[in-house]
Amino acid sequence: MPAPRIVVTRRIPEPALDLLRGSDADLWISEHDRPLETGELHQAVSGADAVVSLLHDRVDDAFLDAAGPQLRSVSNVAVGYDNIDVPAATARGVVVTNTPGVLTEATADIAMGLVLMATRRLGEGERLMRSGTPWSWHMFFMLGSGLQGKTIGIVGLGGIGRAVARRARSFGMRVAYTSRTPADPEVEAELEAERMTLDELLAQADIVSLHLPLSEETRHLIGAEALGRMKSDAYLINTARGPVVDEAALADALKRGEIAGAGLDVFENEPDVHPGLLELENVVLVPHLGSATKETRTAMAELAARNALAVAAGEPALTPVNPEVSPGSRP
Repeated sequence: MPAPRIVVTRRIPEPALDLLRGSDADLWISEHDRPLETGELHQAVSGADAVVSLLHDRVDDAFLDAAGPQLRSVSNVAVGYDNIDVPAATARGVVVTNTPGVLTEATADIAMGLVLMATRRLGEGERLMRSGTPWSWHMFFMLGSGLQGKTIGIVGLGGIGRAVARRARSFGMRVAYTSRTPADPEVEAELEAERMTLDELLAQADIVSLHLPLSEETRHLIGAEALGRMKSDAYLINTARGPVVDEAALADALKRGEIAGAGLDVFENEPDVHPGLLELENVVLVPHLGSATKETRTAMAELAARNALAVAAGEPALTPVNPEVSPGSRP
C-alpha cells in the first residue's frame, strides 16, 4: 500500500512534526507562516489521507470535496472545532479529532489573569507608565475592585470552567455556574458551587466568565440583552470563542458604563477587533493566548499528530469528536 499522505496546514511545534516524520507517511507541511487562503488550502489537501488543521482552517463541504474520497481524518490542533462542519465530515466517513484536556490549565490561567487585569486596572496602569504620563501615589489613584467575597459566574462548567472556579476559590470568591446539565455532586461539593439559570447568574455575578463551545445556540449568547442583566460593577471575561459575545453590544455597554469592564482573549472576527473596543480603557484585549505556553502548544500538536497517525493506521482515534465514525469505515 502507498504511504498515507498527511498534510499539516501550518507549522506546528517540532516534537509533533518529529512524530509525523518518524512514520512512513508522505508528509507535506505548509511553508507559509500564515493561514492559507481558501484556494491554497484546498490545493494543499488534495489527495490527503489525513489533515492536521488549525482553528483558522475552514473544513466544510468544499474542503472535503477538494481533499477527495480517500480522506480519513482531520485532526484539529484545538479543543474547539467550530471551524469544522462535523456532520459533513461524518457523512463522508471522515474522523474528526480535537485536543481536549491538554490546554485546560493554561487557558484557566489566562482567564484568571484577565480577571486580575480587568478588576485591578493593570492594563491601564501599564499603558500609563509606558506613555510617560506623570503620576504620584495617593489614596484614590487608579482604584480597582477586590475579589474576596465576590461571586464568579462560570458559564459552562466543563474542564476549563472547573479549573477557573478552583482558582477563583483560592482568591476567596464564591462560585456560581450555569450549564445545560448539573455538575456531578462531588464537583459541586468541591467547588461549593451553586447552579443557576443564565439570567440568575448574570444578575448576581461580579465576574461572568465564559467557558462554552461556539454553536448556533451560543453565538451572541452575550448580547445587549444579556449585558443589560449584568450588574453595573460587574466584569465579563471571555476565553471561549469570540462570537459567543456580540462585540458591538459589548463596546456599547462598556462605553455607557452598563458594566464595569471586560477581559477578552478571543474575538468575533480574529484577528480583527471591533474598533469600539480599541478606544476603551475599561477592556483588556489579548491576542488569543489561552493555550500559549510552550508546553501546552506542544502537547496539543503532539496529540493531533498521534490522532492523525492512529487513524491512518486503521486504529481508533485518541480523542474523536465523532466517535461513531470508525477509521476503517466509509459511507
